[in-house]
Amino acid sequence: MADSHRNSTIDEVTCREFVELITDYWEGALPGERTELVEQHLVICDSCKTYLEQFEALVEALPGAAEPESPTREAEQTLLAAFREWRAGG
Repeated sequence: MADSHRNSTIDEVTCREFVELITDYWEGALPGERTELVEQHLVICDSCKTYLEQFEALVEALPGAAEPESPTREAEQTLLAAFREWRAGG
């Protein structure tokens, strides 16, 4: 049985649906009618509006959060030696 909230006669978006749709909404990937329903929901729901703001802050912060660090030369040599020993069966 299909979810009733997924049929074509939808006239509102629930908080649960908003959480499921937030990525598509933020990326602009929702159909126009669905986008309008999400935006109507955001007008009346402060909790989802706050959730969207937190989502946007997270997305904005991510690019700088995980800048890779190169291992030191010593760490690289230690790892290579351990790998070679493992590969040799020792």
